[in-house]
Amino acid sequence: MSALRYWLHRRLRPGRFALLDALLHTQSLSRLEVLHKQQQDLAHIIAYAAQHTAYYADRLGGKSIDALPILTKEDLRGHLDELLANNAHRGQVKLGHTGGSTGQPLAFWYDDAKHELMRAGMCRGYMMSGWRPGEKILNFWGARQDTQIGGVFNAGWTDFIAAEKTIAAFAYTERQMHAWAAFIRGYRPVLLQGYASVLAEFASFCLATRQTPPRSLRGVYSTAEVLGAEQRELIEQAFGCKVFNQYGCREVPNIACECRHGRMHVFTDMVYLESLDDERLIVTALTNRLMPFIRYDLGDSGRLLDGACDCGSPFPLMAMGLCRHNDILRTASGKCIHPSYFNRLLAHLPRIRQFQCIQSAPDQLTLNLVVAEKLPADSVASLREKIASDIDPRMNFTLNYVDEIPRTASGKHRFVINASH
Repeated sequence: MSALRYWLHRRLRPGRFALLDALLHTQSLSRLEVLHKQQQDLAHIIAYAAQHTAYYADRLGGKSIDALPILTKEDLRGHLDELLANNAHRGQVKLGHTGGSTGQPLAFWYDDAKHELMRAGMCRGYMMSGWRPGEKILNFWGARQDTQIGGVFNAGWTDFIAAEKTIAAFAYTERQMHAWAAFIRGYRPVLLQGYASVLAEFASFCLATRQTPPRSLRGVYSTAEVLGAEQRELIEQAFGCKVFNQYGCREVPNIACECRHGRMHVFTDMVYLESLDDERLIVTALTNRLMPFIRYDLGDSGRLLDGACDCGSPFPLMAMGLCRHNDILRTASGKCIHPSYFNRLLAHLPRIRQFQCIQSAPDQLTLNLVVAEKLPADSVASLREKIASDIDPRMNFTLNYVDEIPRTASGKHRFVINASH
């Protein structure tokens, strides 16, 4: 059956699989060949951005990569249209939204070509576990927009051909986790994928209720959030297989992925990654000509490593530092709310520069906002209604306007905090 699904999927998505074939060819090259290709791709994207975007036209000329300006999230918000390539087909581009890992809502341009390359890159990452196209994947996803019809993980009937199913995990209860466990046993996926916090929460539930994972499982892919050592241990214990950490973001996906030897490899055919002296990670997307991201400050930390891996991959190594850590909120009724809920809730309010949501008690929720000007009364009323409807009608909601939101001791910004424990 998996061979038939693979054949059907290739016919349905020929462009995606052509891209996957090209990515797999690149990783068959030597380390020197891979790095040489990266330098060529880097020169090409810089030249393209300077020629085709208003934002980069007067910023990139004749400069070496380390002398180029760093692109910040504030730059994205202030120059969204100027970053769109002037030869883009306006009728085919779409606007994506993310709260990122820093609680700073922002938008970005994307199209079907970027989407297909992202999915091809994800498939290559899955193959590092031994998975092959046509084998089943089950996603636990915390972003509501991705699980709606037409989203990244809900393509309707085509998901059957792709052997991929998705569980919407932006809000869930213990009863739903019982249903998840039963579904996994019946569906028998080869891979699980999801947000680190959701996977760890579900793993803890499975261990506590003695749920037996199917023998089909070969790996669990953690994404979108920092994966802690305790979370990794919990997930591996519950599901009886290795956890593979992934690194990327909505704006620049497929930055790095862990191999079967537990080492994180940077995909140099898709990105040019820098680690500054303070271990701040700066990324350049080598494949995105629709909206070039050159020396983009991700808001995460890590460092590049020397040496090779026993897995044989030519891609260089990296180590993650402290980054994306946010909490799951819990209501008095036992309902869990994933932090990505607030990204979507606030995405269409352009006045917001930064936010932080703090749950101080099961029925107490405070939203701190850094804004250029206060929200209109109808926007505030809409926020209250949505929180009452989506989270809990008994939730006491407080909105504060603040001048700044303090960072943690590690210099990171946590935008969702559960202090009610």
